[in-house]
Amino acid sequence: MNNTFLPFSRPTIDEETIASVADTLRSGWITSGPKVLEFEKRLSGYFGGRPVRTFNSGTCTMEIALRIAGIGKGDEVITTPISWVATANVILEVGATPVFADIDPVTRNIDLDKVEGAITKRTRAIIPVYLAGKPVNMDRLYAIANKHNLRVIEDAAQAIGSSWMGKPIGSFGDFVSFSFQANKNITTSEGGCLVLNSEAEAALAEKYRLQGVTRSGWDGIEVDVLGGKYNMTDISAAIGLGQFAKLDAITAQRSKLAKRYFDLLGDDFEKKTGGQLPPKDFGSTNWHLFQIVLPERIARATFMARMKESHNIGIGYHYAPIHLFKLYRALGFKEGMYPIAENIGRQIVSLPMFYAMNEKDVERVCSAIFDVLG
Repeated sequence: MNNTFLPFSRPTIDEETIASVADTLRSGWITSGPKVLEFEKRLSGYFGGRPVRTFNSGTCTMEIALRIAGIGKGDEVITTPISWVATANVILEVGATPVFADIDPVTRNIDLDKVEGAITKRTRAIIPVYLAGKPVNMDRLYAIANKHNLRVIEDAAQAIGSSWMGKPIGSFGDFVSFSFQANKNITTSEGGCLVLNSEAEAALAEKYRLQGVTRSGWDGIEVDVLGGKYNMTDISAAIGLGQFAKLDAITAQRSKLAKRYFDLLGDDFEKKTGGQLPPKDFGSTNWHLFQIVLPERIARATFMARMKESHNIGIGYHYAPIHLFKLYRALGFKEGMYPIAENIGRQIVSLPMFYAMNEKDVERVCSAIFDVLG
């Protein structure tokens, strides 16, 4: 056994970025300041000049987008049952009702046919999730939204560097939310950003991220909306600037690793093991995760334990079906409502995938998989 532990994810922070963080700490300005403004400017340029505001998480960005859209009590928002629970929690946070639509068995993203079937007169928005960085069919998504006059809050938490028809995710569409949490393709340690449609929306987002406050002159202050405390610090922004400078290289390396996974696991992976590989998408996906679905004959916990105990390899789990958590069962959701999500959610795992990995690491993981699956 290789005694070096190989985690499923690990951030890579270079010395230049570490030095920038140290300079920020010495500057005396460590909360929101010039680094945050610079980071927002760089992000806006990447997203085609659209307004961008940064926050202390990729969760609050979605909640704030819902609030800006005026969504609340009595409204319904459609989303996927396969995501981090935050995607549905923010709908509850604003007082609206989450409505789930089952997933596509191949892409593992929300099934847009089922989205259209879930729309009612109370539906106000859709929150699609780009699992593992793979976008849904954006043309179809916005055709549905426009037809039914719905807002779209794109949960692109995993999709920085992904694209649709050659255009970066975030450079078009409605609200687009990104996460910079520690295991994302680029990180600020914790944080996120929201891409908005106008400067008026951006100004409202600024209010929501800092207690609803608007300042004028030396001592003018007003509060006209109920905001929270969601601002990003300059320390986080300094990390983000260093990471963002390497986004293209990070995306290219992840694509290289994904290709190696496909080569080694083989086109006959399903026939050999009974498992399922992800879609072989090298045109739009940033390969935030490389996920396989395990065969039914092995329990996921058993697979994860054997990969760690016998091969010292960490395996991730993304995600449990949201509607089966106690919080959502109490709202009336139950087993059997979204069978594809439940089947995939029971057996899906995330293999090691991060910038500092090399092809030898991929070979080690694949060898271990075949050993554990027999």
